[in-house]
Amino acid sequence: MHLVYPAVLAVLLFCTGLYGVLARRNAILVLMSVELMLNAVNLNLVAFDVWLRDTLHSGQALTLFTIAIAAAEIGIGLAIVLLVYRNRGSSDIDRLRDLAEQAGAGDGDPQPDTTAEAAA
Repeated sequence: MHLVYPAVLAVLLFCTGLYGVLARRNAILVLMSVELMLNAVNLNLVAFDVWLRDTLHSGQALTLFTIAIAAAEIGIGLAIVLLVYRNRGSSDIDRLRDLAEQAGAGDGDPQPDTTAEAAA
């Protein structure tokens, strides 16, 4: 088996996932892109395990651990996204960042209302 074919496919999958993480605004699509990147890594692990003819099959074992971790990550991530969607009404990542910055500015001592003072 040639190592080039699965390696090129893994690179294409990883680049597609990276583009999805950097360009998407929907949190669910970002999670799907992260899963695509993890699948590209799994493909590389299995391909190198077969290419090196490892008797312990450590690449395949590591792939199973990666799949288990990815399943837990997507379960927790989806629960967080659904909770944010219920509370905010949107899963847009840019909008959530803006709300976090506004909430951070409101912490601490309350600032006096300058418009009411200017009118008085």
